Amino acid sequence: MSTPELSRMVKVRPLPAKPIVVEADETERAALASRFALASLSSLSAEISLEGAATDGVRANGTMRAKFMQICAVSGEEFPVEVSEEIALKFVDAETTRAALADATEDLEIELSDEDLDEIEYSGDAFDLGEAVAQSLGLAIDPYAEGPNADAVRAKAGIVTEGEQDGPMAERLAALKKG
Repeated sequence: MSTPELSRMVKVRPLPAKPIVVEADETERAALASRFALASLSSLSAEISLEGAATDGVRANGTMRAKFMQICAVSGEEFPVEVSEEIALKFVDAETTRAALADATEDLEIELSDEDLDEIEYSGDAFDLGEAVAQSLGLAIDPYAEGPNADAVRAKAGIVTEGEQDGPMAERLAALKKG
């Protein structure tokens, strides 16, 4: 497995008392832009507070902020995007998780509540907070985002968007609705 573009290993014991700031440098931002098919990534940072214990999992809560140039899904032009996303994760020991699953029966039904967090498994005595921030960025990116010129490109190509139908068929349908 290759090394993540944004790796920040955090030891489970002892957990830092103060929030951890993860900030991507220029090389890391370029690699992440390539990974997520962005034109560029000008900033990526997160401030994360950690609490919990290795036996029960480490909760990570904070905010991730990023600025990037995205490519319009319609026109192919670049346009600026800013995101600010809350991060709520739980890092769990992979061996503890496997042991718990081995004890479970096939008929086990698990119900998740709004308070349940996304769980990320780790092995050993540390987890990668940087990769978790990178994955959070990936989830925050709209893969079908449209830039400011998307409607003009559609119109030029003759693609009609919902609510803008015209032409002979639209006229006939309108006449049927009136009649």
